[in-house]
Amino acid sequence: MFEITLIVVGKLKESFYISAAAEYEKRIKGYCQFRLIELPEVRLPENPSPAEITSALEKEANLILTKIPKGAWFCTLTPEGKMLSSETLADKLKEVKVSGKSSACFLIGSSFGMAQRLKDMADLKLSMSPMTFPHHLARIMVLEQLYRAEAIQAGSKYHK
Repeated sequence: MFEITLIVVGKLKESFYISAAAEYEKRIKGYCQFRLIELPEVRLPENPSPAEITSALEKEANLILTKIPKGAWFCTLTPEGKMLSSETLADKLKEVKVSGKSSACFLIGSSFGMAQRLKDMADLKLSMSPMTFPHHLARIMVLEQLYRAEAIQAGSKYHK
């Protein structure tokens, strides 16, 4: 069975985000194996310098690299990425599946983003929108879109 891994940097704190995430994780698992890996965000001072941010992102990248499943198709969520419709994302995941890959991995970096080297190694750089969203809401949006992509592939009535 195809496996989707979502790696996220940072913890959800608000109960409404936690509930929404749990609901979409449950729904995704009806279509594929799903694994969420939540990693800690490197602590930074109140007003970090660019060098402190870069250093923190590199430390996070070192840990992230140990969590990406070997041989997985890899997608980073980044503002400079490509915007896709839900149908196109579903088609992209279907292509990955028929290409012989057994897994896909999506990455949501910390509130400061992610190291450039992670973006450089991505098979796809994906943007949710040109708008800015709270970091925790972005996780819910990605979970919902992964569920929607799987539902589209299955011909479910969820996607209208």
